[in-house]
Amino acid sequence: MKVKSSYENRQDKIRGLKTPKIDVWVNKYPDKEYTITLDLPEFTCICPKTGLPDFANIKIEYSPDKYCIELKSFKLYTIFYRNIGIFHEHVINKILDDFVNICKPRRVKITGVFNPRGGITTTVSAEYVR
Repeated sequence: MKVKSSYENRQDKIRGLKTPKIDVWVNKYPDKEYTITLDLPEFTCICPKTGLPDFANIKIEYSPDKYCIELKSFKLYTIFYRNIGIFHEHVINKILDDFVNICKPRRVKITGVFNPRGGITTTVSAEYVR
């Protein structure tokens, strides 16, 4: 039996969502295994049901290979989500997909800690390992 929720069809196009381009630059130390950590303490998106803002602290830890993420373009990429209605789980997985597609890191882990809504803090993590 399929359960129908009040969120039905609200997230159908998330995987194909057109986001701003993330730029990269050439890593001059691809022979070394090292970690870069990006903290985004002011991430915002929109609740797809209520239209209210959701706030999160997103942490990205990655080991670059040939490319590193260019920070200004990544900032503009994350600002894009301020007007997007998206589930917490989907936003973390969408960022992971876009990050991996452009940067092709050795590994990356993205964790989002979303502020309490209705007394519940949501933490979502997604990883990629080549």
